[in-house]
Amino acid sequence: MKLAPLFDKVVLKQLVAEETTKSGIVLPGAAKEKPQQAEVIAVGPGGVVDGKEIIMQVKEGDNVIYSKYSGTEVEIEDEKYVIVKQSDILAVVK
Repeated sequence: MKLAPLFDKVVLKQLVAEETTKSGIVLPGAAKEKPQQAEVIAVGPGGVVDGKEIIMQVKEGDNVIYSKYSGTEVEIEDEKYVIVKQSDILAVVK
């Protein structure tokens, strides 16, 4: 199954969080924060949203940083994804 987002939506797959800190401390599961960095899996076509033309700035395969509390989490075929608006993406990691 393939997700095909509509309008200005982007499907993201979160990157794996670090298990240890830089100083070598192992983090238990409860102490780990959800990563805000993800890979773009699919991009909507853009178009006119609320009377404004939206041109998509990201593409499949980009690594991005997105807002912490944004998006809708979905699970399809045992894979977890987050669907966000393009405006919730803060930066592309190059």
